[in-house]
Amino acid sequence: MPLPLDRIAHVTGFGMVAGADGYRYRPTRADEFSQILDMARDSGRQVTLRGAGRSYGDASIGSEAILVDISRFNQILDFDPESGVVDCQAGVTLEQLWRHTLESGYWPPVVSGTMFPTLGGALGMNLHGKNAFNAGPIGNHVIDIEVLFPNGQRRILTPQDRLFYQVISTAGLLGVILRVKLKMKRVHSGDLRVLPLSIPNWDGQFRTFEDLRGKADYMVSWIDCFARGKEAGRGDFHAAFYTEEDGDIRVSLRPEHQDLPDTLLGFFPKSVVWRFLKLLNNRTGMRFTNWAKHTSGKILGNGKPHPLSLVGFSFLLDYVPGWRNSYLPGGFIQYQSFVPAEHAPRVFARQVELQQAAGLESFLGVMKRHVPDKFLFSHGVDGYSLALDFKITRSNKEAVWRLSHQMDELVLGAGGRFYLAKDSTLTPEHFAASIGDQTMGEYFSLKAQLDPDSILSSNLARRLGLDPRAL
Repeated sequence: MPLPLDRIAHVTGFGMVAGADGYRYRPTRADEFSQILDMARDSGRQVTLRGAGRSYGDASIGSEAILVDISRFNQILDFDPESGVVDCQAGVTLEQLWRHTLESGYWPPVVSGTMFPTLGGALGMNLHGKNAFNAGPIGNHVIDIEVLFPNGQRRILTPQDRLFYQVISTAGLLGVILRVKLKMKRVHSGDLRVLPLSIPNWDGQFRTFEDLRGKADYMVSWIDCFARGKEAGRGDFHAAFYTEEDGDIRVSLRPEHQDLPDTLLGFFPKSVVWRFLKLLNNRTGMRFTNWAKHTSGKILGNGKPHPLSLVGFSFLLDYVPGWRNSYLPGGFIQYQSFVPAEHAPRVFARQVELQQAAGLESFLGVMKRHVPDKFLFSHGVDGYSLALDFKITRSNKEAVWRLSHQMDELVLGAGGRFYLAKDSTLTPEHFAASIGDQTMGEYFSLKAQLDPDSILSSNLARRLGLDPRAL
């Protein structure tokens, strides 16, 4: 059965390195998802699920596939301001959530560095945030999900069902999440108390995370990947703490208190900032930028707590609209690995040394603390993650992929994991080694049962050997 040509659309991952043409559909009703799966079966094509397109690589891209964009399936069905339980269609974004619930004193329990991911995409990848060390991934806070499977079954799954932990985290390859019931986090202020600390080296980074682990509500640290020798691993650490407002008028919970300003210094439009960032977006410019950021962090406000809105602290990536355009024309990838605590200092230090030896230093390094979880494709370990941004050009792409594979070997040797929302470079062998033969066997057994025709796929699934049709 031929599909209409006017449905053809070109989409990319967030990093703009991977892209492909597919047949794009944007359903607004639950029954349309069943019709699309039937259409895929009749036409012999596969279906790729796409939320807000915020995965960096090829997870929401399907070459010649039917692309199901869930962004219009985005109604908040119910919210109980007493319990904080919210019931939503899968296309609801993190931004919709906080705008709907914050004035009642509730904040999403886990958020990414941007407010634009959909809940369906967030659960497909089981995203984590700066509170991963105490809250785990977002799946830990779900009460139930309604899922449509390609075999025709439509089920409501709760944490009492093993299938709940198998559908969440598997990148939309086992079933279509239609609806999500989520327990929101109770907050008594729209502001956090943020403690900035200038950190001199790797030892200081790991020691600070452990010292504040039982005290802070959020922790994250920026790493200068250009620093060497005794200063290797230097950067700026930020811990944040929930607060309570004085008085009955909770001004900080109002949306207008949370909205990010659209200018810098009150007059410079942020919409054009990426054009200036592009001038610095090279190895020399970023070496200077990282040095300047570390130097200013030592001088300005070091160790002095200050208030910051929940939105302002949580969604750093949203401060500069269109910032990813500064990586054009080639785009960028983000490489993030998760390493057990006892091995993380050695592995992260060696990863950065490999970058420096190759002349491919990450322009931005971000470190977080994590805990294990029960989800099938879990990226959580009792340890740390280091996220690294690499600019991609025509001349360096092969070298960046070679560097990524070298860093993979370090991670695998330490018993570490990877995160499909960020991945662009893993090989099927490296991914399988990270999650183990038993988990791979469990996945393929479920795939045969729930999606026997292998309708659900993506370019990521084909690349990592997770699509039986492509094996």
